Amino acid sequence: MSKLILIRHGQSLWNLENKFAGWKDIDLSDNGIKEAINAGKLINKSNIEFDIAYTSVLKRAIKTLWYILDEINQHWIPVYKTFELNERHYGGLTGLNKIETAKIHGDDKVFQWRRSFNIRPPESSEEFHNSLIQERKYADNILIPKTESLKDTSIRINPFLNNTLIPKLNLNNNILLSAHGNSIRAIMKVIQNINDEEISNLDIPTGKPILIKYSCETKTFENFKYLN
Repeated sequence: MSKLILIRHGQSLWNLENKFAGWKDIDLSDNGIKEAINAGKLINKSNIEFDIAYTSVLKRAIKTLWYILDEINQHWIPVYKTFELNERHYGGLTGLNKIETAKIHGDDKVFQWRRSFNIRPPESSEEFHNSLIQERKYADNILIPKTESLKDTSIRINPFLNNTLIPKLNLNNNILLSAHGNSIRAIMKVIQNINDEEISNLDIPTGKPILIKYSCETKTFENFKYLN
């Protein structure tokens, strides 16, 4: 039985300011650092020896992983970073306050942009799009989106899920994965078989580790629970 722990990064500075972050590389807040450290303490109590860790290329997820590895004293395990685990790209909403945006566009529209499966927010500006293209972390000729629905995010993540994560779990590896609310929602949608309508109700809190067991014999995920 392999073990997988999913963790949404600790509170970011833009979580604190209630802004859409998406692919903007925002750091952890002081509280987010505390959440990451506490997540490490919770994970440490589970006594899991990890074989490998994955994270997005955004520093709020990377630093969350650092704090966790420090708490569990497993700094030495291999860590791989991939843009496939990035947060959903919020397009033209990036940097906007969620409450102020709802006042302009209405609560229903903003809820659709945030939580629906297949509705995309408006596209990002050319300036922001070009700034992402120029970042070295995206230098491997990947196609930078201008906006994403959760469906788009799922399509981006599925190759990682099918070609990397599940094959590693099938080799009895215990895996620690630090990512984002929507990238984790996309993973959970697949492994829990959540339909397109129900996924809008799934919320992933910051800094709360999710322990999932994977049976190499039956090739199934089971026993989902938050560590506390």
